[in-house]
Amino acid sequence: MSYKVTSSPFSLWGGCRKNKILLFLLAFIVLPAHAHHILGRPAYNLNEDSNTPPSMQVETQIGDYFVTYMVFPAFPKAGQRGRVNLYATRIDNGDAYNGEVTFEVKDDKVFGNKNIEVLGTQLPDDSVYRQGFVFSKNGDYIITATFRDGKEPYIIDFPLRIGPPDSIGPIGIAIAAIVLILVSVNLVQRKRLLRSKFRHSHDEKKTGKTT
Repeated sequence: MSYKVTSSPFSLWGGCRKNKILLFLLAFIVLPAHAHHILGRPAYNLNEDSNTPPSMQVETQIGDYFVTYMVFPAFPKAGQRGRVNLYATRIDNGDAYNGEVTFEVKDDKVFGNKNIEVLGTQLPDDSVYRQGFVFSKNGDYIITATFRDGKEPYIIDFPLRIGPPDSIGPIGIAIAAIVLILVSVNLVQRKRLLRSKFRHSHDEKKTGKTT
């Protein structure tokens, strides 16, 4: 199961032709990919007794397990140490998972490469998996926790924001670019139509004078 945020642009103009133009432009818009240096480390040195609230706490069911994960601190920033806590128990008997969990991170991007990096592989500490992280740049990321129970793989994705939110995200930039291009195309078409009407009217006047 994965956590996904999806958005789709609103229809700006009707007509099959404009819809085709919109899809064509979407296919060729590529936002630049930026490399982020991310340091993963065990999080035992972080104070568990502090009153720092998590930025997110989610409980979900995936396959035969209930999974709870939390991200600390409440508002992680670039250059600041943070951690992910994960706890998984079987639905049928409540036993805690006690194998290895691997944590990975990638850029949360609609377009471009996602630059997957491994944060680390952790064993449980009192049934809780703790993975530390330090991000060098602000941005939107997806953390992936992966483990196996027998031959069955379990993959949990959840979003992580480092730093203050962007005023305009990648989707907003893409939509703004599409709107700008479509408006430009529309203006060009109007100019051509006006020129065509002017030429037609001018030709009619010439024909009338000749007759």
